[in-house]
Amino acid sequence: MKVEKETLLKWYKKMLHTRFFESQVDAFFAKGMIHGTTHLSIGQEAFAIGSTGALREDDLITSTHRGHGECIGKDADVNLMMAELMGKSNGYCKGKGGSMHIADLEKGNLGANGVVGGGFAIAAGAAMTQQMKKTGKVVLCYFGDGASNEGSFHEALNLASIWKLPVVFMCTNNKYGMSMSTERSMNVETVASRAAAYGMPGVTVPGNDVLKVYEATLEAVERARRGEGPSIVEGLTYRWLGHSKSDANRYRTKEEIEEWKTKCPIKAFEKYLMENKVATREELDAITATAKEDIAQAVAFAQAGSYPGIETLEEDVYA
Repeated sequence: MKVEKETLLKWYKKMLHTRFFESQVDAFFAKGMIHGTTHLSIGQEAFAIGSTGALREDDLITSTHRGHGECIGKDADVNLMMAELMGKSNGYCKGKGGSMHIADLEKGNLGANGVVGGGFAIAAGAAMTQQMKKTGKVVLCYFGDGASNEGSFHEALNLASIWKLPVVFMCTNNKYGMSMSTERSMNVETVASRAAAYGMPGVTVPGNDVLKVYEATLEAVERARRGEGPSIVEGLTYRWLGHSKSDANRYRTKEEIEEWKTKCPIKAFEKYLMENKVATREELDAITATAKEDIAQAVAFAQAGSYPGIETLEEDVYA
């Protein structure tokens, strides 16, 4: 499946934006410059960017507590994202939502969610809306391996299957639901194998291969757009950092983490781009420099913002 050079390099830049954005957030947390908590997806960039790359501009997504990559994949403004995480009023949610609640309805991002499995019903409902209004839009519903053991997973997949809703359930399987290994939490090898119970296709792909993620997602999206119903696309990947900033990583070994770092999705994509003569090392270095500058500008934008005033306390509480 041929993908144009411009598109491939756009994906590369988005993967870099995700990596540099989250690395900066991690550093700010360590310095006490960002409060609350955050869940970083460093090491998982290919699944977010490859899958959103299969969407039309007007398609929709629901995201998770670990959703910075999906936000960036759906063309979020990193300036507004950084300001939101720093609690500034020039952020996406005026500094009141933080990392787990970024939404951008204009770009089709229906929102991240602090509830594990909280996006299933929202995505199914959004897909039902598209079906009833005949918009031709498709919804991607992101969730983690842990969320596949929630009751809402069964409810949403069952109804989506019965009604042939235009939704694709995207499982970011990073092997752990918090500290619980999938080897202990499931009696099946893959989340995608559960699709058979709902009469829908399910496919598992290497989640660190942006092109394989794109191809699998595109096939599922096109199927949904034709009115043939939902699918599961599962990407096997790995988060390099802990579940959240309070995670001491005592449930996995340093050797396992280091092994997965050798499977870096960004380095793998760089290798592909150069070996297939899509881009030179110089071109990739230039994109990397631009991406780093974009995040530096996002930091400056956020730091220039003000914290929401006490007079705004009761604003935006009710729709």
